[in-house]
Parts: sequence; C-alpha cells; structure tokens
Amino acid sequence: MRKRVSIKAVQAFEAAARLGSFALAAEDLAVTPSAISHQVKVLEDQLGVRLFHRVHRSVLLTDAGRLYAAEVTEAFARIDAATQIVAQTVGSAVLTVHSTPSFATQWLMPRLARFQELHPGIDIRLQASVAAADLAQGVVDVDIRYNPGPPPAGTVMVPFPEDIIVPMCSPGLANGLKPIRRPGDLGQHTLIHSEINILRWNDWARHHRRVQLDLERGPRFDRSFMAISAAVDGLGVCLDSLLLAERELLAGKLVIPFATQGLRAQGHGFATLKSTVDLPKIRTFREWLFGELEKGRDWAGRFLEARSPLPSA
Repeated sequence: MRKRVSIKAVQAFEAAARLGSFALAAEDLAVTPSAISHQVKVLEDQLGVRLFHRVHRSVLLTDAGRLYAAEVTEAFARIDAATQIVAQTVGSAVLTVHSTPSFATQWLMPRLARFQELHPGIDIRLQASVAAADLAQGVVDVDIRYNPGPPPAGTVMVPFPEDIIVPMCSPGLANGLKPIRRPGDLGQHTLIHSEINILRWNDWARHHRRVQLDLERGPRFDRSFMAISAAVDGLGVCLDSLLLAERELLAGKLVIPFATQGLRAQGHGFATLKSTVDLPKIRTFREWLFGELEKGRDWAGRFLEARSPLPSA
C-alpha cells in the first residue's frame, strides 16, 4: 500500500534542505525553528528513514535525504511554475475559432484587434481550413462554415445574413482600353472563377441571358481570397461576395463597374455545441460578430445604392 506523507512536512523538509538550516527554513515559511524540526521528524517517521544528520546546531542531509531532496525540490519548482502560469491567465479565457480560409483572411482577421480592444479578457485562437471542425471533440469552440447545410446532431447553427454577390474588378481594368460600363461589356474581358462558391458565373449568366460570356476560359481558384486578390492585380473580373471584398472596395483597389443589385446567397453559418452555446466567451463573440455583420450589411446596401458610373479614363 502506498505511503501517505504530510505535505506540510514535505514543505518543511524542502525548505530546510534547500537552505541548509532549520532556522532559515523557519524564516522562509514564517514559522518557528522548532516547528520545522517537528515536521521533519514527522516526515522521517512516516518514511521510516533519517533525512538529516543533526550535529549540534547544524543539519546535514543523509544520503537518503539528498536523493529525496532532489526529487522534492524539482516537484516544488514545477508547482511554482504552474502557479505562475495560472496567475498570468487569471481573468482571461481562450476562445478557439475555426473558420473557412477566405472568411478568416478577408473579414475576421482585420477585425480581431477591434474585438480584443472591446473584450480584453478573451484571447482568440484562430484556425482555418475548408473542412468543417468536429465540435464534439471539444477542441474548437466555434466553427464558421461556408454552405454549411443542416447542423449536425448536438450543434446549433446560426446563419449569417445573406451574401451579396457582384462582379468586381480593378479600377484600371474598368477604365482601360475596353472599359466596363454595362453587363454586356464583360464579354470582352477575362472572368475569374471561384470554383467552390455557391453562386458562380454560370448563375450570373442565367440572370443576364442577353450577355454573351466565355465561361470556359479564365483562371480558376478554390478560395475566394485568391480570386479577389487576382482581381485586385488586374487579372480579370471576379464574381464574389461584398462581405469578403469590403476592404478592397473601401480602399479603391476594387470597383463594381456597373450598377447592379447583385445575386443573393446564404453563405456562412456560425456553429457551436448546444451544450456550450451560452458560455460567456461564446455568447460574447457571437453577439460581437453578428453586430459587425449587421454593420457590413448596412454598408453593402448603401454602397450599392451610392455606386455611380465610373468616370472615363
């Protein structure tokens, strides 16, 4: 049967072994030297071995005492390190968010500083990949999914506001040798394809049957952020989300070359476990995120209404 020893006695022994004196150990632990001596004697009785040689007023570790002191000192050092780590994280919470790469890159990351400023007690750990996270494993708190479908068992899915999907290109392309002023002008330009988007150029073409487009040509990307970047670089015209291209549009790196209402799609969803949906850190993040999305939807509506034909080059 495993021997049980007094933690208080072990603490007294560790201090005495580390400092080489019962008196110094007593000062370190704010007790009397006789209390240290008593606790060391208790530990020796519990272990059935002498830990110190007592020579007049000094103490020396026995061979067994040196072996025991080495292990105990290391253990107390680990406890001290763990205590410091916990003390540094008091009041903070880590929220692990998994997201699709394009939403993480184009929308979420530029806003994380704003979230951190509003909620300094929550640290975001962001992961990004196309595959949905398995929330049941307990590693991820929130999964932001694209075209998510019905929520898996045990999860709650809150849909984002509808995406507005519009043609976008660089100002140089829109005002170039073949200016883009109306939908029909797209027939003279390279189309950039986002291959995993819910709505693509063939969907846009069905809504604009009089426009002749070459849907077989043009660069293809499996991430929206790459298609948007290619459009910024003047590679062609992309068809993508106002939500994801907001920064580029506000910075003037992209323009919507002609008046349009855009196509509408239910793109992303916010998934959490039912059992964790009301955790303070998740609720705080959800409320902040949907507040920001609402601001974005209002901006997108105003942006489309205010869009005017581009000036001639």
